[in-house]
Amino acid sequence: MAFGVYIHVPFCATRCGYCDFNTYTPSETASSFETYLGALDKELELASPRAQPAQTVFIGGGTPSLLGAEGLGRILRMVRRHIGLAPGAEVTTESNPESTSPEYFAGLLEAGFTRVSLGMQSASTPVLRVLDRQHTPGRAVAAAKEARAAGFEHVNLDMIYGTPTETDDDVRATLDAILGAGVDHVSAYSLIVEDGTAMARKIRRGELPAPSEDAYADRYEMIAAALEEAGYAWYEVSNWAKPGGECRHNLLYWTGGQWWGAGPGAHGFVDGVRFYNVKRPERYADMLAQGQLPVDGHEVIGEEERHFEAIMLGLRLREGVPREWIRGGGWGAVEKHAKAGLVSVGERVAVTGRGRLLADGIITDILAAE
Repeated sequence: MAFGVYIHVPFCATRCGYCDFNTYTPSETASSFETYLGALDKELELASPRAQPAQTVFIGGGTPSLLGAEGLGRILRMVRRHIGLAPGAEVTTESNPESTSPEYFAGLLEAGFTRVSLGMQSASTPVLRVLDRQHTPGRAVAAAKEARAAGFEHVNLDMIYGTPTETDDDVRATLDAILGAGVDHVSAYSLIVEDGTAMARKIRRGELPAPSEDAYADRYEMIAAALEEAGYAWYEVSNWAKPGGECRHNLLYWTGGQWWGAGPGAHGFVDGVRFYNVKRPERYADMLAQGQLPVDGHEVIGEEERHFEAIMLGLRLREGVPREWIRGGGWGAVEKHAKAGLVSVGERVAVTGRGRLLADGIITDILAAE
């Protein structure tokens, strides 16, 4: 079974209005980068007896690029020392465009990173303003080109669609920018307005319109058509890649692999147990200073839940799931959606291109019918 390592960097320079991730600005935590790195080193050391050499490593956040190439290289050395890297391992870090440079990308490549994921979100100044993003519209594309020039073969750009006030022209401009960036992977996510965020409060007060489900559908079709015409193949409902550009770490999640989640608030899954770390960086560091793994809770994942998750995640993939995974009454739902052209049935059951828009509903129907 594939094994990976996810490392969470909980720091951000500012907080985006739509974000509810476990992140902290300088005014929200007393923890320093150095304290965090020291605690992370101890966690990976304590994790080593339960880990395997990592086939994938993914550093996310937060804003990992705030640590610079030197700090991220230090994290990768910790992984090598305590966990080990399998031959040909994929090593990814997320990066915010405004905290990158040609020197940064050169340093990452020298440290052993093989893939960079950049948060673009939009090429529209008004949309970036609504999202409270700090970078200018052209910076993400410039950063992607700098990464490619440094020698990175695998570069991802993230975009968000369905932002309040966003227009079709805003989406077209973002797609044009992405297609001109020369990247081999694109992730496109519909905006989810989470309770407790600044954006949710603005919508509740009437300062912003609520996102539209119809707009989500129209924009998704626009994005899919443009990317696929340009040679990107969808391999998961929200992800497209040129041949060989698929994110192996995310595929590990979607296909039932195991991973150690390190850092404040990180989640992991090892030997049938899902666990999650304490969220506050200060408590995280304190527990590790006392020689304790910073686990805040765990649950044993039984056979039924494993089946549920395998169907839920597998049917979002282009290849779908083996037909024998569908149980009992679930076949009635599969046949209904197959007649509507939303599902294909052979040795595997998979959503069609048309079915992607309705994938979550299709999955719910099948699981409910089982």
